[in-house]
Amino acid sequence: MGKVNIIFWSGTGNTAAMAEYIRQGVEEAGGEAQVISVGTASVADAESVKALALGCPSMGAEQLEEVEMEPYMCDIEGVISGKQVVLFGSYGWGNQEWMRDWEARIQSAGATVVNGEGIAVNGAPTPDIEEACKDAGRTLASLS
Repeated sequence: MGKVNIIFWSGTGNTAAMAEYIRQGVEEAGGEAQVISVGTASVADAESVKALALGCPSMGAEQLEEVEMEPYMCDIEGVISGKQVVLFGSYGWGNQEWMRDWEARIQSAGATVVNGEGIAVNGAPTPDIEEACKDAGRTLASLS
Protein backbone atom coordinates (compact mmCIF):
# COMPACT_ATOMS: atom_id res chain seq x y z
CA MET A 1 0.00 0.00 0.00
CA GLY A 2 1.11 3.50 -0.76
CA LYS A 3 0.49 6.88 0.70
CA VAL A 4 -2.87 8.68 0.72
CA ASN A 5 -3.06 12.47 1.00
CA ILE A 6 -6.20 13.97 2.51
CA ILE A 7 -6.42 17.63 1.47
CA PHE A 8 -9.23 19.76 2.88
CA TRP A 9 -10.61 23.16 3.85
CA SER A 10 -12.84 23.51 6.91
CA GLY A 11 -14.60 26.51 8.37
CA THR A 12 -16.41 25.07 11.39
CA GLY A 13 -14.43 21.89 11.98
CA ASN A 14 -16.99 19.46 10.53
CA THR A 15 -15.00 18.79 7.35
CA ALA A 16 -11.78 18.59 9.40
CA ALA A 17 -13.40 15.87 11.54
CA MET A 18 -14.33 13.97 8.38
CA ALA A 19 -10.70 14.21 7.20
CA GLU A 20 -9.55 12.63 10.46
CA TYR A 21 -12.04 9.77 10.10
CA ILE A 22 -10.74 9.10 6.59
CA ARG A 23 -7.17 9.11 7.95
CA GLN A 24 -8.19 6.60 10.61
CA GLY A 25 -9.65 4.32 7.95
CA VAL A 26 -6.49 4.50 5.82
CA GLU A 27 -4.33 3.64 8.82
CA GLU A 28 -6.67 0.87 10.03
CA ALA A 29 -6.19 -0.75 6.62
CA GLY A 30 -2.41 -0.53 6.94
CA GLY A 31 -1.89 2.49 4.71
CA GLU A 32 -0.05 5.73 5.33
CA ALA A 33 -2.12 8.92 5.41
CA GLN A 34 -1.22 12.57 5.58
CA VAL A 35 -3.90 15.16 6.44
CA ILE A 36 -3.10 18.50 4.81
CA SER A 37 -4.92 21.81 5.10
CA VAL A 38 -5.44 23.09 1.57
CA GLY A 39 -3.77 26.38 2.52
CA THR A 40 -0.47 24.52 2.84
CA ALA A 41 -1.04 21.90 0.10
CA SER A 42 1.01 21.85 -3.08
CA VAL A 43 0.14 20.51 -6.52
CA ALA A 44 2.71 17.77 -5.81
CA ASP A 45 0.57 16.63 -2.84
CA ALA A 46 -2.13 15.61 -5.35
CA GLU A 47 0.18 14.60 -8.18
CA SER A 48 2.49 12.33 -6.16
CA VAL A 49 -0.17 9.82 -4.98
CA LYS A 50 -2.45 7.33 -6.73
CA ALA A 51 -5.32 7.92 -4.31
CA LEU A 52 -6.36 11.04 -2.43
CA ALA A 53 -9.25 12.62 -0.60
CA LEU A 54 -10.43 16.18 -1.12
CA GLY A 55 -12.72 17.84 1.39
CA CYS A 56 -14.61 21.12 1.43
CA PRO A 57 -17.95 22.23 2.85
CA SER A 58 -20.62 23.85 0.73
CA MET A 59 -20.18 27.60 0.69
CA GLY A 60 -22.31 30.51 -0.54
CA ALA A 61 -24.52 29.44 -3.41
CA GLU A 62 -23.48 25.78 -3.07
CA GLN A 63 -19.90 26.10 -4.24
CA LEU A 64 -16.39 25.32 -3.07
CA GLU A 65 -14.65 27.73 -0.72
CA GLU A 66 -13.34 30.47 -3.03
CA VAL A 67 -10.10 31.72 -1.46
CA GLU A 68 -8.14 28.47 -0.98
CA MET A 69 -10.04 25.40 -2.24
CA GLU A 70 -11.27 26.70 -5.59
CA PRO A 71 -7.81 27.95 -6.66
CA TYR A 72 -6.29 24.64 -5.52
CA MET A 73 -8.82 22.71 -7.61
CA CYS A 74 -7.89 24.84 -10.63
CA ASP A 75 -4.22 24.05 -9.99
CA ILE A 76 -4.68 20.26 -9.73
CA GLU A 77 -7.24 19.59 -12.45
CA GLY A 78 -4.45 18.98 -14.95
CA VAL A 79 -2.61 16.42 -12.78
CA ILE A 80 -5.34 14.20 -11.28
CA SER A 81 -6.23 12.16 -14.36
CA GLY A 82 -6.15 8.45 -13.52
CA LYS A 83 -6.32 9.04 -9.76
CA GLN A 84 -8.83 7.61 -7.29
CA VAL A 85 -10.48 10.45 -5.35
CA VAL A 86 -12.76 10.51 -2.32
CA LEU A 87 -14.74 13.75 -2.01
CA PHE A 88 -16.20 14.82 1.32
CA GLY A 89 -17.67 17.80 3.10
CA SER A 90 -20.44 19.23 5.21
CA TYR A 91 -23.27 21.58 4.39
CA GLY A 92 -25.84 23.57 6.29
CA TRP A 93 -28.58 23.98 3.71
CA GLY A 94 -29.38 23.22 0.08
CA ASN A 95 -29.58 19.94 -1.79
CA GLN A 96 -25.89 18.99 -2.11
CA GLU A 97 -25.57 20.55 -5.57
CA TRP A 98 -21.98 21.59 -4.74
CA MET A 99 -21.05 17.92 -4.25
CA ARG A 100 -22.66 16.81 -7.53
CA ASP A 101 -20.86 19.63 -9.35
CA TRP A 102 -17.57 18.64 -7.71
CA GLU A 103 -18.05 14.98 -8.64
CA ALA A 104 -18.61 15.97 -12.29
CA ARG A 105 -15.56 18.23 -12.21
CA ILE A 106 -13.32 15.44 -10.87
CA GLN A 107 -14.60 13.05 -13.52
CA SER A 108 -14.09 15.65 -16.26
CA ALA A 109 -10.47 15.93 -15.12
CA GLY A 110 -10.07 12.20 -15.79
CA ALA A 111 -10.10 10.98 -12.19
CA THR A 112 -12.47 8.47 -10.60
CA VAL A 113 -14.72 9.43 -7.72
CA VAL A 114 -14.46 6.49 -5.32
CA ASN A 115 -17.86 4.82 -4.81
CA GLY A 116 -19.29 7.08 -7.53
CA GLU A 117 -20.25 9.90 -5.17
CA GLY A 118 -18.88 12.11 -2.43
CA ILE A 119 -19.66 11.91 1.27
CA ALA A 120 -21.80 14.82 2.43
CA VAL A 121 -23.27 15.51 5.85
CA ASN A 122 -25.64 18.20 7.03
CA GLY A 123 -23.80 19.71 10.00
CA ALA A 124 -21.49 17.64 12.18
CA PRO A 125 -20.57 14.09 11.20
CA THR A 126 -23.01 11.52 12.55
CA PRO A 127 -21.92 7.99 13.51
CA ASP A 128 -22.97 6.66 10.08
CA ILE A 129 -20.96 9.38 8.32
CA GLU A 130 -17.99 8.65 10.60
CA GLU A 131 -18.16 5.02 9.47
CA ALA A 132 -18.61 6.01 5.80
CA CYS A 133 -15.46 8.16 6.07
CA LYS A 134 -13.49 5.33 7.67
CA ASP A 135 -14.73 2.94 4.95
CA ALA A 136 -13.63 5.44 2.30
CA GLY A 137 -10.22 5.61 3.95
CA ARG A 138 -9.90 1.84 3.93
CA THR A 139 -10.84 1.81 0.24
CA LEU A 140 -8.29 4.52 -0.55
CA ALA A 141 -5.62 2.51 1.25
CA SER A 142 -6.37 -0.49 -0.97
CA LEU A 143 -6.18 1.70 -4.10
CA SER A 144 -2.99 3.55 -3.17
